[in-house]
Amino acid sequence: MYRYLEDFVGNTPLVRLKRLAGDSSNVLLVKLEGNNPAGSVKDRPALSMIRHAQARGAIRPGDTLIEATSGNTGIALAMAAAMMGYRMVLIMPRNSSLERVQTMKAFGAEVILVEGMEAARDLADSMVAQGQGVVLDQFANPDNPLAHYETTGPEIWRDTGGRITHFVSSMGTTGTIMGCGRFLKEANPAIQIVGVQPADGASIPGIRKWPPEYVPSICDFSRIDRIMQVGQDDAEAMTRRLAREEGIFAGISSGGALAAALQLSGEVRDAVIVSIVCDRGDRYLSTGVFPA
Repeated sequence: MYRYLEDFVGNTPLVRLKRLAGDSSNVLLVKLEGNNPAGSVKDRPALSMIRHAQARGAIRPGDTLIEATSGNTGIALAMAAAMMGYRMVLIMPRNSSLERVQTMKAFGAEVILVEGMEAARDLADSMVAQGQGVVLDQFANPDNPLAHYETTGPEIWRDTGGRITHFVSSMGTTGTIMGCGRFLKEANPAIQIVGVQPADGASIPGIRKWPPEYVPSICDFSRIDRIMQVGQDDAEAMTRRLAREEGIFAGISSGGALAAALQLSGEVRDAVIVSIVCDRGDRYLSTGVFPA
């Protein structure tokens, strides 16, 4: 039976680490979201937000969609817009990696660069107010975490046979941790939901600590059992180790989440710890995180 591209979003591999886990009674697992068609965990909410908006009659093919993004959501939306017949305008920080900008443009999206994510969100709101398009708003749209509640969380529960004890996810838009955390807590309230934020001074793509006025409205901190901070050097070093010691080529936020997961592993025994590998490393080659 022939299938469409959107049918291959989700059901990504859950892989056990061989070397980085060390001599431990714990099982460390990483979910390879880079295996989605557009290369990241954001394929899930991008498809979910467009599908649900269509179903509600809020958008229809041919409309212009506007979104503020640091990268992965923009790439996923650009793919979904191309696939489903929308014009896509993406607003992102000027310091975004070259690969991300080029990938969005390859899918036919228009890219506007501004100074920082807060400015990107403000400009998106301004453009919508001027009638230039419709914003899906990953930061406030419940269809973002819903994608993970309906797919990512159940996949993790299924593939661990319900044995997961800790879920570790970087925090950016927070859709992943909100949706997965909700599902996993409903399945077993004892599961610990662990969020990862950048330490002071760190600038890690995909991991954010928002100013209070910009905290995504989809985020409910009461649903997170623990927040761990990760430094720039630790995130980048773990990203390189993940490639060299496990053969998993991932982005910097994935290294940050895994650094936190390994710290957590040193504190517990007989645990099954799942960490999200958000995307692939090829969209970070120009950042210098990988040696030339």
